[in-house]
Amino acid sequence: MLQFGLAGNPNCGKTALFNELTGSTAHVGNWAGVTVDRKEGTYKSKNGENVGIIDLPGIYSLSPYTPEEIIARNFIINDTPDLIINIIDATNLERNLYLTTQILEIDCPVVIALNMMDIVEKQGDTIDIDGLSSILGVPVVPISALTGKGVDKLMEVAIKTASKKRDGKSILMNSPIKDAIVQVQTLLEEHNIPHVVFNAVKLLEADSISLENPLLSDHKDELKAVLDKIEENDIYNDVEAIVADLRYKFITEYCSPRINRKRAVTELSTSDKFDKVLTNKFLGIPIFLVFMFLVFHFTFSESLFGIEGLPSPGVFLQGLAESGVGIFSDFVAGLLETAGASDWVFGFVIDGIIGGVGAVLSFVPQILCLFLFLSILEDSGYMARAAFIMDQIFRHFGLSGRSFLPLLMGFGCSVPAIMGARTLENDRDRKITMLIVPFFSCGAKLPIYAMFTAALFKENSDLVVFGMYLIGIVTAVICAIILKKVVFKDENAPFIMELPQYHCPRAKSLILLLWEKLKGYLFRAGTVILASTIVIWFLSNFSFRLEMVGSGSAESILGVFGNILVPFFKPLGFVNGNDGWKAVVAILTGLIAKEAVVSTMGVLYNPSIGGDALEDDIARQALLGIIAVSFTPASAIAFMAFNLLSVPCIAAVSAARAELNSKKWTAFAILFWICTAWIVSFLIYNIGTLLGF
Repeated sequence: MLQFGLAGNPNCGKTALFNELTGSTAHVGNWAGVTVDRKEGTYKSKNGENVGIIDLPGIYSLSPYTPEEIIARNFIINDTPDLIINIIDATNLERNLYLTTQILEIDCPVVIALNMMDIVEKQGDTIDIDGLSSILGVPVVPISALTGKGVDKLMEVAIKTASKKRDGKSILMNSPIKDAIVQVQTLLEEHNIPHVVFNAVKLLEADSISLENPLLSDHKDELKAVLDKIEENDIYNDVEAIVADLRYKFITEYCSPRINRKRAVTELSTSDKFDKVLTNKFLGIPIFLVFMFLVFHFTFSESLFGIEGLPSPGVFLQGLAESGVGIFSDFVAGLLETAGASDWVFGFVIDGIIGGVGAVLSFVPQILCLFLFLSILEDSGYMARAAFIMDQIFRHFGLSGRSFLPLLMGFGCSVPAIMGARTLENDRDRKITMLIVPFFSCGAKLPIYAMFTAALFKENSDLVVFGMYLIGIVTAVICAIILKKVVFKDENAPFIMELPQYHCPRAKSLILLLWEKLKGYLFRAGTVILASTIVIWFLSNFSFRLEMVGSGSAESILGVFGNILVPFFKPLGFVNGNDGWKAVVAILTGLIAKEAVVSTMGVLYNPSIGGDALEDDIARQALLGIIAVSFTPASAIAFMAFNLLSVPCIAAVSAARAELNSKKWTAFAILFWICTAWIVSFLIYNIGTLLGF
């Protein structure tokens, strides 16, 4: 099977093209030895031929400055793909072509996908495709990844091109440094070093990866002699800067004239006009907060815009999910009754497995709704503006707006958000960002909020959930300021960010994203959460003598262990009474997966009576009723805040350990999260109690 790599700058539409090509065949793993995502899938051509597609990380060059650049470079050079599809944003042709001039130096067939041509045409601009192809020496195919236009033609050309051998060529061969490149290239050819043109240029640039190439280990002295001789000529001082300048001059002189722009350079585009409002110094942040509130309102509100009987899409879909879980629960209960199952089997299946896992699954529609709305904002190009807007705030507490991107990822999952911090330029920003990422509420914590708002804050559920997110953000800001003043004292790094064009998100991409999220939750529900639910049911129903004591008994294994930790949590208000240990145990199981907090409470705060399951709707209301009398509004918010701010799941802790690469810093991070969660929850409960909540 042929294997193609997708290479391009960030925001060039590479992921949209990958989704268009691979559809449901896509899967995500990790590159060997690192935690950067590796996305792979299969393209099925009309003639039945399958092609493996590898989505390389978004990069600006093939220089060894970031892990992403090294990964893309190593894949192209070492994994020898059959072809590289270089995706170029046609609305930013000059900037994108810098990477292209480097890719063309590698001995590999290349096809250029000129993306976003629909936007170019809408602007009234034209690009001389044939002329550009002639200059670059490789096929250029105009496409629109979002609409799918030209994608089949691209793959048809790519499959044909992959069968033809191609030697790397450099645009620098018509420049003043041609002689130096030829000298190094000749030496590499004598010793059969692959990608001679690319490596020759990189060696002249004193590129560390090329200099450490094991194939050159036996010829280092000879190579050093050649490079030293070249460096004696003054024109070769700072070759890296010279090469960069020559690449841009080539693009400006030969490629830019192929673009015929209808609009004057000084004339504002549609995106620019939107940005005058959405990124305004005074209006930007209020508009961002309004957008975020609307997202939560459409996800969690019991009455949309205050209209009675009109729930938000999230609440409506949650009701359908609850009905589905209830129907399944009744069906299984009927089978067990017919089979004459014992009380403990009945309790294990209905209260343990279905009650625990079902409690999580019933909130999945709201989670998917939230991801859908956030994805629409991201795919439209607005979230990149949000990072720009937040920079003016972030600078006051020691970070740049660049940190907003991994922190924003934290709203989805802390694991990729922590990994994403590695793209930040200095060590201080990376560490502070990783430490505060868990405060940005991930999707796994949503079921906790949904359960408590349904029990205690039904009339203001959207405001309460929005408030929980704000608590996380405000806590992150305060902690970042403290870390900057006490632990880290470096200067702020400059913030430079490219803003993509606004465009309408494509339904297919959104559906694929939601399907991936749904698969992820179903997988967790069927593995981690199911396993933890079974263990929790057993530990909450049996004593240390392995005698069945009944669900929620203080004499159970969990009851004994939870009561040991009650004094630590007592000042936080949610462990009062004989059942206080149940909240402690729920917090501890959240270390496995935050969704397990809900499944644990579904098992421990069990609404079954005498071993017989109640009807589903009544059972759910009974469970919410028990929670409502077990918590006050202040203690409920304190409980949610502790789960929001405390140690994230084991997967996130493992990611932090890998990124921090230090046992000392990992221990500091865990202690930092616990202390922050305890202090904030303590303040919320005690201040809330004083105010009468």
